[in-house]
Amino acid sequence: MTQQIEVIHQDGDIIDVPLNKLKKSPRNARRTPHAEADIEALAASIAAKGVLQAPVVEPETDADGAPTGAYLVTIGEGRRLALRLLAQRKRIKKTEPVRCVVDLSNDPHEISLDENVTRAGMHPADQFEAFRRLSDERGLSAEEIGARFGVSAQVVRQRLRLGAVNPGLMALYRAGELNLDQMMAFAVSEDHARQAQALEQLGSHRPPYLIRRAMTEAKVSATDRRAIFVGAEAYGEAGGTILRDLFTEDGGGWFEDPALLDRLVAEKLAGIAEDVRQRESWKWAEAHIDYPRALGLGRVYPHPVERPEDEAASMAALSEEYDALVSQWDAVEELPPEIAARFAEIDAALEAFGDGTAFDPEEIARGGVFVILGQDGVARIERGLIRPEDVPTPEPDPESEDAGGSVTHGAPTEEDATDEADEDAGAPWSERLVLDLTAQRTLALRDALGASPTVALSAVVHSLALFAFYPPYDRASCLEIKGVTAYLDGHAPGIDDTRAGRSIAERHERWAVRLPKSAADLWAFVQGLAATDLLDLLAHCASLTVNAVRTPFDRKPAAWAHADRLAEAVGLDMTGYWTPTVTSYLGRVTKARITEAVREAVSDEAAERISGLKKPDMASEAEALLVGKGWLPSLLRAPIPVELEVHAEAPVLTEQAA
Repeated sequence: MTQQIEVIHQDGDIIDVPLNKLKKSPRNARRTPHAEADIEALAASIAAKGVLQAPVVEPETDADGAPTGAYLVTIGEGRRLALRLLAQRKRIKKTEPVRCVVDLSNDPHEISLDENVTRAGMHPADQFEAFRRLSDERGLSAEEIGARFGVSAQVVRQRLRLGAVNPGLMALYRAGELNLDQMMAFAVSEDHARQAQALEQLGSHRPPYLIRRAMTEAKVSATDRRAIFVGAEAYGEAGGTILRDLFTEDGGGWFEDPALLDRLVAEKLAGIAEDVRQRESWKWAEAHIDYPRALGLGRVYPHPVERPEDEAASMAALSEEYDALVSQWDAVEELPPEIAARFAEIDAALEAFGDGTAFDPEEIARGGVFVILGQDGVARIERGLIRPEDVPTPEPDPESEDAGGSVTHGAPTEEDATDEADEDAGAPWSERLVLDLTAQRTLALRDALGASPTVALSAVVHSLALFAFYPPYDRASCLEIKGVTAYLDGHAPGIDDTRAGRSIAERHERWAVRLPKSAADLWAFVQGLAATDLLDLLAHCASLTVNAVRTPFDRKPAAWAHADRLAEAVGLDMTGYWTPTVTSYLGRVTKARITEAVREAVSDEAAERISGLKKPDMASEAEALLVGKGWLPSLLRAPIPVELEVHAEAPVLTEQAA
């Protein structure tokens, strides 16, 4: 018979307990499970430095009160879980001895609660500075520090940046006069002098967004079209530095040398322009940040070209093969690699053939190219621009010499009087007679055209298309419909690069490619269009003449009212074209207007909350509040239908009055 030896512990004994003999205490006050990230961080700390504070345990007993050989962890459950995680990862043994303190005199539940309630965490400022000391004094990298504390290297970099802020800011943070969001905004830059300057400039009102703006006002945002176009890598290779924001998810930043960035943009645009000029043989090419206006430039467009028979046959064969492959593999979710590769080859081959349009060589020889930086940071190439001096001189109009008899001007000469008696069928007509006869024909033509709606539609489209696509000297139409396109960029700079501007430009180019090169051939082209195409061309040409701009020097209330009815007819919704930002609206109106917008779109409470701010701060706050709300100023809202206006204005008649 084997005699069991009972181990007797005294209160306060320090013992080594195998890890697999440690259990969670049922009387632990913490019921909510530990977060996985916390256990990971604790495991990393233990792996680097060991268990710094011994867990408190009590011996486990069975139903008869006899010890089982295991121990219940009263204080230190997180340490136990972290040690088990290390054992699972084979960093330590399952039987690793763990130094513990035996507690037999206190109530386990109470001391477990006490440890969590009375413990005070260190101030974040102390933590930031402590991390900084590890980096400065021990030379540890962000990755090494993160490994020792179980946090990511990015978190360490953030704490290091916060630990390096101006000491004056750190003192304010400790005193509670700055919060963490404000500290992160100041820590965007490590420039202590600029931090102090921004603090003084802002005074007592220091919202984080305004601090960040003050810290970066002389820099160019990484989202700026110039920064996108040049790219961080090329900018860095040229010696430029980027200020990174460690406290945003996208890691955005600012290019710190605007002059260098502008030079790189100009050089890259110029390089693209020269490449296009040489490759396509244009007479000239120019690079511009924005589209230059008021240069009096004409415009020509490419026209369809007839492909050689062998090229057309190759394209047809590739298209047939592509369609056959689509039919064969349409139901398959994942294509075999060789089939996917063949699709890519066919796409590349068809793309290499081009779209079947080209500029005439003589147009290229006298025309040029603009390379413009678009609002999306991508270079836009505008081809076919003609300078005034390169516009060809129009040939004399043969119609000016009347085939049926020329017009005489002024008093008859002696020779005229001599020949008057011998006048024959080929003699010239007098000016008065010509006016009379052509007036008669004009009126008759009006009557006939008014009775022929289909021909009238073609004539209107022909006249408008001449205005929209051909130079003034080449607009031959007897309809005196004068198309005028109002210049909108002067009222709203950059408007041509908006959604509406790009859509119109793309539609215009699609039609320009289809129209004949010579204006003399346009009538036959228009008459040959299908009804749907004819209406589409009419809609596009008519759209170019719309002018609903309200200028103070040209008041046209009737035209403005018609614009409202037109917007109603087409179902115009400006929320798809315009959003309220500091630049587009909020920074250009009074504080009362800003408050009105927030009150209408958000709430009275939100409007009151920002009402006491300075106007720049109010505009920025309002921009954030209005995102996604679909709010529009009254000038851009959908007009009230005429029927509703009539009902609203009609007097209400009482039964007695009726």
